[in-house]
Amino acid sequence: MIRSMTGFASLSEETTLGTLTLELRSVNHRYLDIQFRLPEELRAVEPALREAAGAHLQRGKVECRVGFARKIESELPDQLNGDLLGRLAHLDGQVRAHFPQATGLTVADVLRWPGMVESASLPSDQMREWCEALLARVLKEFTASREREGEKLKQVLLDRVARMATLVAEVKPRIPALVAQYQERLALKLREAVASLDEERVRQEVVLFASKVDVDEELARLSTHLDEVRRILAQGGGAGKRLDFLMQELNREANTLGSKSVDAEVSRVSMELKVLIEQMREQVQNLE
Repeated sequence: MIRSMTGFASLSEETTLGTLTLELRSVNHRYLDIQFRLPEELRAVEPALREAAGAHLQRGKVECRVGFARKIESELPDQLNGDLLGRLAHLDGQVRAHFPQATGLTVADVLRWPGMVESASLPSDQMREWCEALLARVLKEFTASREREGEKLKQVLLDRVARMATLVAEVKPRIPALVAQYQERLALKLREAVASLDEERVRQEVVLFASKVDVDEELARLSTHLDEVRRILAQGGGAGKRLDFLMQELNREANTLGSKSVDAEVSRVSMELKVLIEQMREQVQNLE
């Protein structure tokens, strides 16, 4: 399926040690850019999560947030930082030697001291296993949300393609008559301007200049590119870069159509095509 680069998914998992939460959100980006937001105690699992996410995603600026809330009954006993406790006691003694009347540190003061209480570390292997399993589930939901958004964008693109194909079909039968009319007007002007030119020379000049306003090839290439857009959308998968290239090609042909136009209707069609192509290009920027 066609996938948008915009997506969101979030799940929580109850473990024996607490509640693990993992959230993914993304927006469009030229390449794949994954940023992680994890608590320090889970920092060791980031490489494994990055590898798993990178193997699943192709493009987009992705933010992965991981949180963990310990269960009170599952928490292992905390420990005091012995080195810090000794240094703090030594400093307290030095201060009281200079200021005997100063109030000493209380137990509450010591326990609140930054870095004094050391929580028992989480089992790294178990946490990595839980995080990887939860990420796999979140990626499934995340991909589904991107596919739902991608299907909406796909329909928008197909609607624009259908309109462009209609415009090309409308203008194509007009081209032979327009070229013939242009030849007649050009021949008349040449005869009026240079009466001495022979008829064969006039005919050659008319054919040469008329070939420059014949847009049959541009219309054929437009039709070919539109068929390719349909094929890519039907094929699905990572289509963003290929469609972005086709938008450039479509725009090139529409511009040439407008520059070679000698008819108001063809000029109008060229302008409408460029508007539709720009609308498609904006949507294609959101596809993976």
